[in-house]
Order: sequence, then structure tokens, then C-alpha cells
Amino acid sequence: MRLQPCGPVLDADAAARAHERLTDVATEAGWSSDLEAAWPALAPVFAASPYLFGLARRWPEQLRLLLVEGPDVRLADVLSRTDALTGGADDVRVPLRRLKGELHLLTALADLGGLWDLDQVTGALSRFADASARAALSAVAHDQRERGKLTSAPDDPRGPIPGLFGLAMGKHGADELNYSSDIDISLFWSPEVLEPVLDGVEPQRFVDRIAHAFSGLMQERTGDGYVFRVDLRLRPDPSSTPPVVAVPFALTYYEGVGQNWERAAFIKARDMLGDEAEGQAFLKALVPFIWRRSLDYPAILDIQSIKRQIHVHKTGEGLEAAGANLKLGRGGIREIEFFAQTQQLILGGRDPVLRAPRTIDALAALRDAGHVTSDVCTELTAAYVELRGLEHRVQMLDDEQTHSLPADPTRRSAVGALAGEGDLSAFDDRVETLLVNVNRRYGELFEGEEQLSSPYGSLVFTGVENDPETLKTLAHMGFSEPGTVADTIRSWHHGRIPATRSARGRELFTRLAPRLLTAMADTGTADDAFRRFAVFFAGLSAGVQVQALFLAQPRLFDLVVGVMAFAPRLARTLGRYPAALDSMLDARFERSIDEDSGIVDIMASEAAAAGDFEGAMNAVRRTHRDQKFRIGIQTLTGRAGPEAAGRAWTALADAVMAALAPAAMAETERQGGALPGGAVAVVALGKAGSREMTASSDLDLMTLYDAPAEMVSDAKGWVPGVFFSRFTQRLIAALSAHTAEGGLYEVDMRLRPGAAKGPVSLRLSSLEEYYATEGDTWEFMALTRARVVWASDPAFAGQVEAKLEAILRRPRPGADIRGDARRMRDLMARERPGHGAWDLKLSPGGQVDAEFVAQAGQLLTAADGGLLTVSTLDALSNQPELAEAWRLQQALNQVMAAAFDDKVDPTVEPERFRQLLAEAGGQSDFPALEAHLQSIRTSARQAFETELPPVRDGD
Repeated sequence: MRLQPCGPVLDADAAARAHERLTDVATEAGWSSDLEAAWPALAPVFAASPYLFGLARRWPEQLRLLLVEGPDVRLADVLSRTDALTGGADDVRVPLRRLKGELHLLTALADLGGLWDLDQVTGALSRFADASARAALSAVAHDQRERGKLTSAPDDPRGPIPGLFGLAMGKHGADELNYSSDIDISLFWSPEVLEPVLDGVEPQRFVDRIAHAFSGLMQERTGDGYVFRVDLRLRPDPSSTPPVVAVPFALTYYEGVGQNWERAAFIKARDMLGDEAEGQAFLKALVPFIWRRSLDYPAILDIQSIKRQIHVHKTGEGLEAAGANLKLGRGGIREIEFFAQTQQLILGGRDPVLRAPRTIDALAALRDAGHVTSDVCTELTAAYVELRGLEHRVQMLDDEQTHSLPADPTRRSAVGALAGEGDLSAFDDRVETLLVNVNRRYGELFEGEEQLSSPYGSLVFTGVENDPETLKTLAHMGFSEPGTVADTIRSWHHGRIPATRSARGRELFTRLAPRLLTAMADTGTADDAFRRFAVFFAGLSAGVQVQALFLAQPRLFDLVVGVMAFAPRLARTLGRYPAALDSMLDARFERSIDEDSGIVDIMASEAAAAGDFEGAMNAVRRTHRDQKFRIGIQTLTGRAGPEAAGRAWTALADAVMAALAPAAMAETERQGGALPGGAVAVVALGKAGSREMTASSDLDLMTLYDAPAEMVSDAKGWVPGVFFSRFTQRLIAALSAHTAEGGLYEVDMRLRPGAAKGPVSLRLSSLEEYYATEGDTWEFMALTRARVVWASDPAFAGQVEAKLEAILRRPRPGADIRGDARRMRDLMARERPGHGAWDLKLSPGGQVDAEFVAQAGQLLTAADGGLLTVSTLDALSNQPELAEAWRLQQALNQVMAAAFDDKVDPTVEPERFRQLLAEAGGQSDFPALEAHLQSIRTSARQAFETELPPVRDGD
């Protein structure tokens, strides 16, 4: 049979130049008549492919032999000479490369000339891959014997290195290699067989050196080319295992955490290299892993996910010939392979007939067993043959391991010419129709099942390398480092974190991953959301319940992803303490935070039951963390307004102090003994006193006590001042110390009288005396927000409250309250100026302006029976501009404090967060909020200037 023309001559000049050069050689060697007879078939090939012409020009004798003897004879000769190679790596390096060149020339011409079909082409490539790999391993083993490291005989029936074997994987394993394919080989070693034949070398280091030498001999590029690129990554968990894996570890891995895509990969696995008996035994041991006789529904869904991760578009959508990836793109070879393999994994455990490694054979077996129709089998088989042929022709242009049709029209025309089409438009139409039809058939498989792709595109995390379409999808989603995200997702699929260590955990994650990534993309800040979620997810001690919960409750899942995107404070809570998620399952989580959730009683009882001081601190912290998370979520989602949030944060702080103050007292009494007749009260000031706390508020406190002067503590004789100072110190520690369960609050005692040099705890009479003789106006202002939050004796609490009111109402003749307040505010503005427009506290027209007016106003009227209230808004009831400004900025502060630990500039935060702020401020969008904030602050500052006018020098 003679070579037939594959298509038109694309470049007549290139063909003429090729003809001229080959004719000179052929004439001199006496075979010009053979060249002329074959030239109609050779011209379109050498005109389109510089690589193939280069092979013919370099080795014209091989071209002559092919034309005279035919490809079958030449293939047999190439394989025979490869098998006959002996010696070390240096001896076989050049011959292997030249044999590969011969093989490439004869395979391409037999394919393009119509002498071989697809099976013959891929079979020839695969057989040579086997032969060259065996020759390379024998050469490397020879070198190790020469060095005295390997003691087995060269003709040992167990192979060049007893106990070492390689499995041909992927297309190589199924005898389906493409023209410029690399070869996937998984290398393993059996310790009990290999160790006895080694001399003075550690086995793992030895086999790793063998793998390195073997790969280098095969893939190193020299002046004679290369043999095959070698990929060793289809082994257990390649990112964390050596290149050659010990059999016991491999079996444990596949039985414990092997994934369904790895089962699919082993459908094509073939014992090919090294110790044949050990390789066959290994594959036999893996049969239960690959071919499961019984599968539960979740396992079936997980297998189907191999297919469902690929996004199936509407007919023709986005499918173009230019740049189309014929292997991994939509409508490509992979879709046909997945079509067969997913069904093989589900059905092949009970029906061995379906275990065919070759894709075309698998489709036929599925047809014969009634699982696919004859039409589908015929259509996909024909498409597979055509796609593989096109893939070969793309690679024949320059011997590149590419699967994509060139985007450049000239180069794509060359592929078309090799495929028999001279019209580029017609060729593109043919390719696009082919891809559309495959994608349509692919979409029909498991039709109606849950999609595991994303509206953004395909999300495929099978295999050991990143899927190009998936990387495009991730980039489209807004991830700045798609490769890192894909690697992380794949590591989770490998069970490298507790959440996915079980088979059920991995099955659930397969379903969760696309939802997770899509939800993150929808936040507009995908990178931040992913980074924070990764910390949380890696911290889970187990993942089945949490992942099942996320899948069952999409609203909860979206809420958690939103937290990861916009609220690093809450995300950090989940990251450090994943159990905080449990609080979201409590029925009380969704209840209004204004309702009594019983938190005071819960904290008190848990602290009391803890048994000791440290136990009480930890018990309170656990409950506090859950409640803080709950309030933060309700604040961010708008379920709680600013006043309600302020009350909730303060109620939580009150509950903490009510639980820990008795524990601090018990600890003080344990160390120093009880103090008969003594009583103490804890007084909150600042935002804690006014019930206007946010998530970031600290606690401004002071403690007041009373006791008979002559009394001392039972055990150590502490006088009252010492006793209650020790109590205060333990309370501060209980509230501010970081334990294994985290921290609670920063505590600030500087608002108490004489804070710079006075005692930590004050006798009530000393407080009264201080304010009667020494108190400055700013200290009286601070006292307007004083509130008793706990007392050891309810009656004493009443005394303290009465005393605080009496101090505020006592006339202060000659006091310039307005002037003092304005001077204090001006000093603050000089020493602590506001930092930009989003400093809601200190900027002109900010909250401090309103609070100064509220507090000074109460002092002006208190002596005459005017209103005394800890509430800023109540105190501003006659100041609408200031009240409105304070309320707006408190609403924004609540949201920002719930989301962030530090001060932030919202203008650089994601759009979704800016919209969240706008909604909290009652505006339609962020620009409207900025304009409204500026306007309302201007009015507030004018009102401030009216109520507290500037003080002239000398006043």
C-alpha cells in the first residue's frame, strides 16, 4: 500500500525547497524514483510541518527504508534495535534518541499517509515507550552494578532491579499514547525484595536516585533530541512523597485516602517496567480499591462528580476552533474519557467486562451491556478518533506537547492541511461542530444531577496538575493566584486536613468546593475569603458534620463565607475556635438580641460550677466567644440596629462581670480570708457605662467599697483597702488575661479619681470627698456615664448609685462647665486629631463632639433637677443635629467594629462591604453614604460650636 496525500499543499515554496534538498540526497544514493513516486503524499506533510521535514532531512536513509519496506517492517526493526541496547546510560543515550526520531517519522507518515489507523498509531508509540523505558532502566541499573551498589545479576528474572517496578498510567497504560505525549509512570518498590540486593546504600535514597537517573536519561534534551518526557506524579500524594513509593505505604494510602479520580486513573494502569511479578501483585492488591462491588449513594455521587465538575454550556456557547484545547477544553477528549470512566467505576465492580482500559473499547463494552445507546457509542467513538487525529496533527507541527489548536490562522491552516482540509473556515466549522456535539453528549450523562461546576466555568480538581480551564475559571472569579487556590483545594481532596481525612469528608467536600468558590467569588473579595476560610477549615477536628450542615443550609453557608470575606474579626474567631460555629446551630442564635437569652444565668452557673478561678475564667470565655460571634453576625447582617447592638454588647459585658466578680471575690477570700462587714461595687464608665459598646470596646471601670475601718481579713489580716485592691486586681486579670480559651476585654481604670497615684480601689467616702474638693469638669463629665454593674451586696449597690447621683447634682458655684468642656475638646483635637474622614469618633462633627455636648449639658442642669442619664441619645433629645450624627456614626461604628479589629478605611474595602455600610447608614449606595455623612457632620459641628463656643484667650 502506497502513502496517500493527507491534504492540500499549504505552502508550495516550502514543498519545493524540501523536494530540492531531498532529491539531491536521493539521487546520490540511488532512490530518487522512490522519492518521486511518494512525493504527492510527502509534499503536503513537509510543507506544513518543519519538524517532520527536519527528521527526513537529517535521516534520509530512514525515509528511504520506510518508502521501500513500509511502516510495519520499520516499526519491528526499531523495536528490535531498542530491545537489543546494552550497557550503561552513556551507551544508550544517543541510540535511544535516534530511534525515537525514526519512530516519529515513520509513525507520522503512516498516519498522515493513510496506512495506519488510530489504534496502530497509538500502539506503535506506546510499544516504543515500553521498550525505551525498559532499556533506560536496564542502563541505569547497569551503572549501579558497576558502582557496586546493586548486587543482583543483570539477567535476574525479577528484572533489572529486583523489587522495583513501574506502572504505565494514563494513555501510556492503555496503549493510547499521542504523538508528542509525555509518559506517566508510577514507580514503586517492595522492601523485602529490594533490600537484600543492595550493598551499603539506604533503599529509599537508592530508588530515588534511580528515578532521577531514569527520568534524566529519558527526557534530557541533547543535540539528538529526547526520548520521552517522564511524569512521575501519578503516585500517592505526589507533593509530599518521594518519587518512588514503598508498596506498604502505597497500599495503605489507596485503601485509606485514595480518591475516585485515582481509581479512574488505575483503570488504565499496566505493569510495564521492572519487576513484573511485584507489579502484577501490586495491581492485584488494588483491585478492591479500583473496582468496588458495592457503592453507597454518596460514593456514586462522588464518582459522578468527576464528570459534573466540568461546566456544560448551552449549545455552541463559547466554543471556537481558534485556541481550542482538544484534550481538556469543552467538547474535548477528556469529556469522552470521563464519560466512559465514571460509568466504569460505578458499574465495573460487578461487571468485569466493563473494565476495558482503552476508551474506545470501554464505550463498546458499555454499549454491549446496555448502558449507552448504539448512537451515542458510535458518535463518541467517531469523535474520539477525530479528536485524537487532530491532536496528533497539532503536535506534528513542531513536536510540542500541546493539545490546543493554534490561535494563529496560518498555523491552524497547517493543522487543517494535515487533516485534509484546505479551507480554514470550513476546517474551523468542522472542529466547532465536533466540540459542540461532544459537549452535548457529555451534558446528557447524569443529567438532572447536582452540578459541581460553577456559573463562572469548570472547576476540576482531579489529577496531579492544574486544569487549564479551572485556572481560567478561578482567575475569572477574582482569585489573584489561581494556581495556589487550585493546589490548596487539591490538597484538601487528598485528605491532608482532618476535615477531609475520611472518605465521607472527601465526598462532601467534592460537592462543597464549587459552592464555596462561587460564593467567595460573589463576595467580590475572593482572596480574603479563601485565605480566612482555609484557616477555619484546616482547624476543624472533623469535617463531616460541618460540611453536611453547609450543604443542607445554604443560607448559613453564605453567611459564613460572607464573614470570611468582610469580617476578619469574626473570621479569626472561627479560625481559632471552629467550635464557635456550633453557636449558629443553637435555636437562640437567630433570636433578637434584645430578647433575654438567659446569658447572665448561664455564665453565672458555668463560672460557679467550674471549681476554681482559672476554670471560671475559661468557662466564661467560651460562652462569651459564642455570644460575641452571635451579636457580631446579627450586627453585620442588619438584624440588630446600632442601639440594639450597643445594648447587646453591653449586656454581654455585664454578664461577664457578673460571673467573674464573684469568682474574683472567692479567689481573694481563698488567699487572704473573708472580710466581715465589707462590700464592694463594680462601676462601669465610658461606653460600658452608657450601654453603647461595640465589638471593639474596652471596659472603663472603677471599684468602690465600704467596710469598718478596724476590720481585717480572716486569714492574712488584710485591711479593707488592701483586700479590695486585691479583689480589683483579680477582677482585672479575670477580664483581661489571655488563657487557653482566649481573651475578653482590655480594662482601663484611668477614669477613677486619683488614677495616676491613688489606690486601685476607692472607699466610697473618698470618692465623695474627691469630687467635693478636687474633681475637674472632665471627671464630672465622665461620671455622667457611671453605672453599677455588680455589687457584693444589693444594698450597697443602691448606696453607690445614690452617691453618684448626689455628686453630679451637687452645685458647683463658679464652675465654667462650657468653657472647661470646650478647652478639653480643643486639647484632645490637638493631641489626638482625627485620622481622616472615617475616624467616626474624633473627626469634627464626630461622636466625641456629640458626647461632650451631652455630658456638659447634663452637668449644667443637674443641680436644678435636670435629666441625668447614661444614654447619649437621651441626653441629646433637644439636640437633633448632634443626635442624628451620633446615631449614624454609631451605626457605622457597630458594623466596622464587628468586622475589623483595627481602624479601616472603607473606601478601599470591597464593594459588597461598602454597600453593607451604606445600608447600615440608611443610604442606597456608598457614594450617597459619604455625601450624607459629610453633610450631617457639618451640621453636627455647627451645633457643637453653638453649645460649646470657642474660649477666648484669657477666659
